[in-house]
Amino acid sequence: MPNKIKKDKETGKSGKVGANKDVSTDDGGGENVNKRPSSQGSAPPPTQLHKIKYCGGPQVVKKERRHSSSRFSISGNRELSKLPALKDAAVEDREELFVQKLRQCCVLFDFVSDPLSDLKFKEVKRAGLHEMVDYITHNADALTEAVYPEAVGMFSVNLFRTLPPSSNPTGAEFDPEEDEPTLEAAWPHLQLVYEFFLRFLESPDFQANVAKKYMDQTFVLSLLELLDSEDPRERDFLKTILHRIYGKFLGLRAYIRRQINNIFYRFIYETEHHNGIAELLEILGSIINGFALPLKEEHKMFLIRVLLPLHKVKSLSVYHPQLAYCVVQFLEKDSSLTEPVIVGLLKFWPKTHSPKEVMFLNELEEILDVIEPAEFVKVHQPLFRQLAKCVSSTHFQVAERALYYWNNEYIMSLISDNAASILPLMFPALYKNSKSHWNKTIHGLIYNALKLFMEMNQKLFDDCTQQYKSDKHREKHRIKEREEIWNKLEELARQNPQSDELLPPRPGFGGQEALCSMPAADADVPTLEDIQLLKKAVASQALMVSKDSLADAKASRRKSELPQDVYTIKALEAHKRAEHFLTANQEALS
Repeated sequence: MPNKIKKDKETGKSGKVGANKDVSTDDGGGENVNKRPSSQGSAPPPTQLHKIKYCGGPQVVKKERRHSSSRFSISGNRELSKLPALKDAAVEDREELFVQKLRQCCVLFDFVSDPLSDLKFKEVKRAGLHEMVDYITHNADALTEAVYPEAVGMFSVNLFRTLPPSSNPTGAEFDPEEDEPTLEAAWPHLQLVYEFFLRFLESPDFQANVAKKYMDQTFVLSLLELLDSEDPRERDFLKTILHRIYGKFLGLRAYIRRQINNIFYRFIYETEHHNGIAELLEILGSIINGFALPLKEEHKMFLIRVLLPLHKVKSLSVYHPQLAYCVVQFLEKDSSLTEPVIVGLLKFWPKTHSPKEVMFLNELEEILDVIEPAEFVKVHQPLFRQLAKCVSSTHFQVAERALYYWNNEYIMSLISDNAASILPLMFPALYKNSKSHWNKTIHGLIYNALKLFMEMNQKLFDDCTQQYKSDKHREKHRIKEREEIWNKLEELARQNPQSDELLPPRPGFGGQEALCSMPAADADVPTLEDIQLLKKAVASQALMVSKDSLADAKASRRKSELPQDVYTIKALEAHKRAEHFLTANQEALS
């Protein structure tokens, strides 16, 4: 097999473009050339090529997925003759022989309708590509001026083509999370072309001034269009190649950013379908890391108009780690962007999709880890109103993820500085769910949060408890007044002589009177005894959950106990089994 693409040496990890050596900048002082990544992270998260799939439920039998191929224009004359090896040729003849091999590799073969055809000539092309990869890797003087047009022409002929349609057997649109990608049948040749292209760009003898005559805007646009390929191997090569081009061609940087913006706009507002969004965000992650301060207005608009709306797309999970990395990079560069970013996240906050809500909570914690205290003051009220809703969520993963914020030391320091305005927002949700939430783990996390609040400011905690009690009493009083008004209106209506025809009969059990007599109205009103019990429970049952428990929570299965209802217990105790009736009936029958 051919040698795989080399990994970036600075990070020792694959798939992370942010650590590339050629991170560079906008012409005109917008970015820093060869700037080292910040301490927050040297690269965006890698693209996940293989995802764990849910295997429960009925098994759907899918058709066998076959390799597909792009629509190449197959060459007419495909008979190739093996040329002499470059290492055996004389030094003065190597350039001409190298050009001949490049032209020979412009021949395209059929890998779909007849994959077994031209096997001999396919092997000649494959061997030629492999030889040229080794040649430019180990020879410093391989790239002469005559090679550039031939090499770029060979790239264009082999790479630029119409991508194959999705081969999803169900006939629906390709879903990156559920469907297997369509793998390129011509990959044995394409892989070597990509490797040669990458070695060509990374060669010490590469001259951007010469190459820019042939690698223009049209060439770059064609490369960007290939990022919609379903084959993850091709997208990985393109990601690295585009980053190298961005670093070496200063005149193309603004154009590349503009075209990436156009792809995002079309993805957000038109199609919501593109296979290379994660890779594009990885490229942008390293570009953002190199922005110089102060940020240009163009870059700020990109954050507000492109990165934030990307959160509303339904396939967010495919590229969310890379998107969150880009957003955090912006906030590390300019803390004044914190307020519009958090307001934007709250605007696009999911209301009916719990897994997506968990992703938002993950990203929000990353933002709070780098937020400035002065910026936190501006956004803490709308932020904690949303967190109160998350704590009250019946989906235990949403409530659990929100309550883990109380295990973050930096976030707790921010909360402590603003406890006077945060605790009144959070206390009703924490108190109510400490009694009514169905999941036992949530109870422990809520007691932990309440204990921390109690330790911050005992007087404030008592004031919030009394305020909650009075609010519940007022709510109960309003309900009672409303019921009394409706009863008076009904009495006045029944004084009408035609009321028997127009009005239904007076309700019996289950009507307005029954509604007023139900004990549920008092269920949420805390008594003095309830408040004392709450404080004892907070003191005794608070769980100091460590940061490591967040990772353990994903691997362990949650077991919960339903909270006991005092009214159900009383009803069961008051219930008497009619044993004597059954005995009397049996005696009568006998």
